Amino acid sequence: MDSLNYINNGNAAFIDSLYSAYEQDPESVEFGWQKFFEGFDFGRGAQAPVVSAETPDHFLKEINVLNMIGGYRGRGHLFAQTNPVRERRKYFPGKELETFGLSNADLDTVFNAGVEVGLGPAKLRDILQMLEETYCNTIGTEYHYIRNPIKVKWFQDRMESQRNKPSFSADEKKLILSKLSQAVIFENFLGTKFLGQKRFSLEGAEALIPALDSVIQKGAVLGIEEFVIGMAHRGRLNVLANIMKKTYKEIFFEFEGKNYDEDSSISGDVKYHLGFSTDVEAENGKKVHLSLCPNPSHLEAVDPVVEGMTRSKIDFKYNGDHTKIAPILIHGDASVAGQGIVYEVLQMEKLDGYRTGGTIHLVINNQIGFTTNFIDARSSTYCTDVGKTVLSPVFHVNGDDVEALAYVINMAMEYRQIFHDDIFIDILCYRRYGHNEADEPKFTQPVLYKVIEEHPNPREVYLNKLLAEGVVDNDEVKKMEKDFRALLQEELNESKAEDHFTDSLPMFAGAWEGLHLASESDFNTPVNTVVPKKELLSIGKKITDLPKDKDFFKKIEKLFEERGKMVNDTHVFDWAMGELLAYGTLLKEGHPVRLSGEDVKRGTFSHRHAVLTLADSEEEYTPLNTLDESEKFSIYNSLLSEYGVLGFEYGYALANPNALTIWEAQFGDFFNGAQIIVDQYIASAETKWQRGNGLVYCCLMATRARAQNTHQHV
Repeated sequence: MDSLNYINNGNAAFIDSLYSAYEQDPESVEFGWQKFFEGFDFGRGAQAPVVSAETPDHFLKEINVLNMIGGYRGRGHLFAQTNPVRERRKYFPGKELETFGLSNADLDTVFNAGVEVGLGPAKLRDILQMLEETYCNTIGTEYHYIRNPIKVKWFQDRMESQRNKPSFSADEKKLILSKLSQAVIFENFLGTKFLGQKRFSLEGAEALIPALDSVIQKGAVLGIEEFVIGMAHRGRLNVLANIMKKTYKEIFFEFEGKNYDEDSSISGDVKYHLGFSTDVEAENGKKVHLSLCPNPSHLEAVDPVVEGMTRSKIDFKYNGDHTKIAPILIHGDASVAGQGIVYEVLQMEKLDGYRTGGTIHLVINNQIGFTTNFIDARSSTYCTDVGKTVLSPVFHVNGDDVEALAYVINMAMEYRQIFHDDIFIDILCYRRYGHNEADEPKFTQPVLYKVIEEHPNPREVYLNKLLAEGVVDNDEVKKMEKDFRALLQEELNESKAEDHFTDSLPMFAGAWEGLHLASESDFNTPVNTVVPKKELLSIGKKITDLPKDKDFFKKIEKLFEERGKMVNDTHVFDWAMGELLAYGTLLKEGHPVRLSGEDVKRGTFSHRHAVLTLADSEEEYTPLNTLDESEKFSIYNSLLSEYGVLGFEYGYALANPNALTIWEAQFGDFFNGAQIIVDQYIASAETKWQRGNGLVYCCLMATRARAQNTHQHV
């Protein structure tokens, strides 16, 4: 308790200095302290100093109450009731009154510190109750480490005014129940009709479905026109059916193995790796486009792909407006804590070349990774602690409280649209079965799975709540279940009756309209890439003529003089100049060009100089963006990442095949760091998912050799 005594004893000097500042200028201290001192002055007649040897014990306890409020805001999440199947770990110091220098004898004492939480002067028991309800119920919040006080205040005002209690209408609650029922009954139906087949069920985490539905509805109200979603295999079939609106019949066809043509060169992939895209209609009548990216069993490999697709659509479809589209990443607890790609992607959040306006991260926290207990899977307190590296707020929500989850994800959507930051929601839940439906979890977690066996599913929990509130009655609920099961059975019967093949992943729509997967003849057929000499030289003159009103480094001026001679005199171009001319011709023809990688603006070997930094400032000059009537040339020095950046650029190219998208590896062997993207996407996506991609990979070792030894004559 020595540290606690130190904190309490140190407050007197702090409050004295704060009060002195308040006396000089009330606006110089925070609003809560203004109100606190106003109340204190009123009670004391403003005649005595705030802290002195004669300071009343009550005033020191006022400070203790303020400490308690800060304690709940900062550490209340450690004591929240967020775990549906396990007892929470114990943390010291706790939240007992004695921790803050208070006792039960103070419960009926009125403290001005209640002003800080919007209660005005209030009894300690009322302040305590308000803090318990806000920070220690089924929602745990981590946000006080955020360094922007405006964001912190936004959360405090939003949560404390409502005590973190959802307030849904009867109709909204029925909609939540309907989506939750779809999730639970769909999994149960698959389990009984396709015994022993792997489906990586969502059972235990079914609240994800009404949460996703809720964020789509909220997003539509806040101006979102499109969501790009990435997730691993657990729960994917449920998301495809009940969020993406892929027909149940189509999914049943996949269980029957009827969705791929045996004579096709397309080998296909397992049903829980497949992607899908669709338009859904929100409750307000607005259409929202949804894309679920296909991805392999490398659980988090899809993360940068989703971000790249989102950024590409922001650039080309939404004219730079990231409030129209949002990425959603659905993680597992073991993978979000263990996979380094998550950190790489987070570090892109605020970078000019990679920002997407904020990502909503949802974690299906089964509290186990395959067979590995969480205490063997991470060193951090929470699986989501990686989010704090970029100061993302984190919410921990009890997966049995579906209303709390819907409430939190709605707040997350608002926060994203206002502040354009990432936000994490950790859904504390469980996995009803083993890693897959054929696995026996009791081999390694016998105690946990004894609890899970006896635990009601989230629908049962919520249904009992609504029955008690009188929102629904038993007859209404039975009809809902009967009708839905009948629909599923009808779709199953139809799937069994038809010998069906479908291209369930239509590729040639939207930006890909009119294109096709490359054939052998395409590679063997020459393509006319000739550019008239006059046009090429015109581009060359434009990009080598530096403006006279800007001060460039002397060596840069000399370099561009030499490039000017190539254009005006010799017509012999080195590799770097040839590269820039190629970009220029594409830009003039209406094709955007994006190049990213480590140090690509100058080029690792000082060969490219596509972007020039002025000698006397940080201002940059990009010659290729001075061409008249051309598309934009975008070039970005990347973070020191290969895996994340190549995945991002793959996603970027996936969304716009008409742009030239290039990733440059700084050295040839650096390509190894991105090997998972190469194997799981670039080398295999056409045969697995019928997804082509125009991404160009450039290795600087080859570039250096050609720059030294190769010249080309026009």
